[in-house]
Amino acid sequence: MNSTDTPQAPQPVEGDRRRWFALAIVMTAAFMDLVDVTIVNIAIPSIQRDEGATFSQIQWITAGYALAFAAGLVTGGRLGDIHGRKRIFLIGIGGFTVASALCGLAVNPEMLVASRILQGAMAALMVPQVLSIVHATFPPHERGKVFGLFGAIVGLGAVSGPLLGALLTEWNLFGLEWRPIFLINLPVGIAGLLLGSRFITESKAPRALKLDLVGVALVTLGLLMLLYPLTRGRELGWPLWGYVSMAGALVVFGALVAYERVKGARDGSPLIELSLFRVKSFAAGIAVQTVFGVGLGVFFLVWTLYMQMGLGWSALRAGLTGVPFSVAVSAAAGMSVQLLVPRFGRKVLQAGALVMAAGVLLYIWESERYGMDIAPWQMALPLVVMGVGMGLIVAPLTDAVLSEVPREHAGSASGLINTVQQMGNALGLGLVSVVFFGVIDERLTPAEVGPAFADGFQHALGYVAAVMGVIFLLMFALPKRPAQHVEGAGEPPVAVEKERELVA
Repeated sequence: MNSTDTPQAPQPVEGDRRRWFALAIVMTAAFMDLVDVTIVNIAIPSIQRDEGATFSQIQWITAGYALAFAAGLVTGGRLGDIHGRKRIFLIGIGGFTVASALCGLAVNPEMLVASRILQGAMAALMVPQVLSIVHATFPPHERGKVFGLFGAIVGLGAVSGPLLGALLTEWNLFGLEWRPIFLINLPVGIAGLLLGSRFITESKAPRALKLDLVGVALVTLGLLMLLYPLTRGRELGWPLWGYVSMAGALVVFGALVAYERVKGARDGSPLIELSLFRVKSFAAGIAVQTVFGVGLGVFFLVWTLYMQMGLGWSALRAGLTGVPFSVAVSAAAGMSVQLLVPRFGRKVLQAGALVMAAGVLLYIWESERYGMDIAPWQMALPLVVMGVGMGLIVAPLTDAVLSEVPREHAGSASGLINTVQQMGNALGLGLVSVVFFGVIDERLTPAEVGPAFADGFQHALGYVAAVMGVIFLLMFALPKRPAQHVEGAGEPPVAVEKERELVA
């Protein structure tokens, strides 16, 4: 996403009240996407029971969205730069609404997975335009206030997503079971589409980069060749073709690097700006984002399955149990950016990795100690510790990664950071087959399910703790004190990244 380009006329007009309507519309769309990321996890067990979905299909309901979103992010941003951010935003929110309806009306797991992939692709058109529209609509001195509002929306989305999902699932409105978690997007999306067409001002980038559809195709193919065998391998007995496919994914990624090098030399508009990886802090930051995404992808899905299918808790009880975590993330994120990072720099992020690892280990210990009798209040302490650790990482990480990136590549770099974090998330969801289901016997009596899921939860969290240790070591390559990389140029990309990461 080429966020560093100056929007075409009309320039932001301070006295135009329409810009506040436009802000409300794009923030509502952003909130809808943020909530959709978190609302689904809490309803997964209900979907599994109601639709008879296999465990690999459960993984694809979440991983398919993340994969489609990641693969389309940069292209979605460039489409907005080329064809108009308002136009692509309206297409995105319209498509997201249609995909939500298809999810809610899905007649089988296959249709639900396909609809979720479509939903992720439409989010990839919608989300990159949000901060670009704000950047083009508001004069510079008002953007700080606007980005502050986005921070509040992030916190609200993090807390309300699981709770809303739990309530809608628990209430079983009109006998629809889990379906209202998707159908609730319909009135919001339709209102956003109608009001957005009236109040959002069109803007484009005069020097937008060209599309790199071959790059998108290679990234998507490589990830599918890696993820599909991971999610299906256990059910199919780990066939030979699965190992061949995963090895072939490395060949595809190698071809991607070669193609991007040629594409950059030919027209200067590759999907991935390879020169960025010569910046040590950026290369390390990309590794941190990817590994962090893997850890979060594993944790959130396994955590939901553990509470609802292992412990037998209701969706509402599980949703309420997660509130301390969400509150701790939001509080620590604000504190880290405003108070801690300016004083202690990189040490804050490294402390966050260690604190989060400590919370994970504490959770493992409590799960083992209390077994099937563990109560939500006993989970509160490890969840708060984990939330504080995550909050110390997510908010300042992007600034640290971008701090040494050249001005002309700030937009491309931030888009790439967001993309790899989502790809890591999709990979983590795929790895659930190995680190969680891989240690659970396929033939369990009802009495054996709970203890088996508790053991699988503890096993998976051991990997999450190891991931935090790897992140701690990788962070030594980040700048000790992130510099102000570019005045103004990095604002929208950084804000978008914080928005996505807080709820990954």
